Amino acid sequence: MATTAPSTLLDLLAAGRDGDPAVLAPDRPPLPFAGLRALVREVAGALRARGIGPDDRVAIVLPNGPEAATAFLTIACAAATAPLNPAYREEELDFYLDDLGAKAVLVSSDEKGPAVAVAAKRGMQLLRLEVPGGAEAGRFTLGTAAAAEPTPSPEATALLLHTSGTTSRPKLVPLSHANLVASARHIGATLALGPADRCLNIMPLFHIHGLVAAVLASLAAGGSVFCTPGFNALRFFAWLEEARPSWYTAVPTMHQAILARAERNPEAVARSGLRLIRSSSASLPPQVMRALETTFRCPVIESYGMTEAAHQMTSNPLPPAMRKPGSVGLPAGPLVRIADPLAPVLRGPGDTGEVVISGPNVTRGYEANPDANAKAFFEAEGRRWFRTGDEGFFDEDGYLRLTGRLKEIINRGGEKVSPLEVDEVLMDHPAVAQCVTFAIPHEKLGEEVGAAVVLREGASTTEQEIRAFAATRLADFKVPRKVVILAEIPKGATGKLQRIGLAQRLGLA
Repeated sequence: MATTAPSTLLDLLAAGRDGDPAVLAPDRPPLPFAGLRALVREVAGALRARGIGPDDRVAIVLPNGPEAATAFLTIACAAATAPLNPAYREEELDFYLDDLGAKAVLVSSDEKGPAVAVAAKRGMQLLRLEVPGGAEAGRFTLGTAAAAEPTPSPEATALLLHTSGTTSRPKLVPLSHANLVASARHIGATLALGPADRCLNIMPLFHIHGLVAAVLASLAAGGSVFCTPGFNALRFFAWLEEARPSWYTAVPTMHQAILARAERNPEAVARSGLRLIRSSSASLPPQVMRALETTFRCPVIESYGMTEAAHQMTSNPLPPAMRKPGSVGLPAGPLVRIADPLAPVLRGPGDTGEVVISGPNVTRGYEANPDANAKAFFEAEGRRWFRTGDEGFFDEDGYLRLTGRLKEIINRGGEKVSPLEVDEVLMDHPAVAQCVTFAIPHEKLGEEVGAAVVLREGASTTEQEIRAFAATRLADFKVPRKVVILAEIPKGATGKLQRIGLAQRLGLA
């Protein structure tokens, strides 16, 4: 057991007892902490034998599952990792691998897709991950080589991720060992995680939410993580029965899909025994929070995170402390303040403005992007602050309430409309299961309010009825002028609903 606070991922893995399970997966024996620590040394030796050093970068292009988790953990102890979405096309992979300056690319043993072609084109080493027959969850080999003891430093880069790049070139975010360890510990403290806890991971493992909240926070507490092949609402309840987790974490669209099938799986729900459910990466409608708590009979903890903060920034607390639907909770790790969006000035309590953060989990800055760093960081009160791009305010109890992304706030002829406010009203309509409010370009007003909705199974309504419902709760300028009823709302790779560009995708621009 570690006797001092961990400062690297290698230290973090010392939290678990040798024989306790660390990584699990469907239909696989568990990998204990002792096996995970041995795998770290084996992978370090394999990388060193191939000339890959602590400062080199290894891109990981693997399907979701236990090997995606252990490849990230083990390689990050010996080099810098960059997990990429395996669904990327060749052109996308070419951009990301070039931007990363990756020395090697890790793929599955039988991979024949675009990652192989791009690695060959760019002269990068191709590492093939082999899973021995009957292997424990997450155990793999990279060929034969003598084991080595990695010695990462707290300030060394462990993880590189790109921002989503919705409206511009994606920015590269380097996160150090110290950043990741701090965030994992913040999440563990918020959720009171311990060795008895097990997370059911349904988040993609090329995203900060799954990597830090599900995997690192669990292992940092000496607990375990059950790694699924990715989110699947049809299989979720079977995994719940097999894994016996104490919690799971997901984005709101996943929670909504789970709720939609919960009535068909009453036995699994009744036996679930969840201690808590966590939601992050997008705003959770209060209606969904209440439905989850009623269905699973446990608290739903909404948190607020982003890549540049190595995930968690604020969180609602566990009972008996107060949880506030529609709020992202209290500061839970870094310092969180409100600033003037147009000037490097911190504002006082109760003011609405841009959410800014400062703390040990915050990236040192975007890589090779001085213009972005000049816009994103500023000095005030003797600290360096990061601008999140989110607008919000602290309520009378010190809970943070977000009003939307600054770029997503709809400017209708000078009247500012918070998409989240409109979402919350539309979600109260009895026929609406899911919605997203977005801006539609308008010749005279600049922008108009639009909304896309998915109806509950078996429900029916019309655009006019939804608009009339909204008009009873919202000022006229906030009522959507166009409501599109869809079978499914387009989502990003991590399951989040995306407002920017939705009008174009729906042919409304």
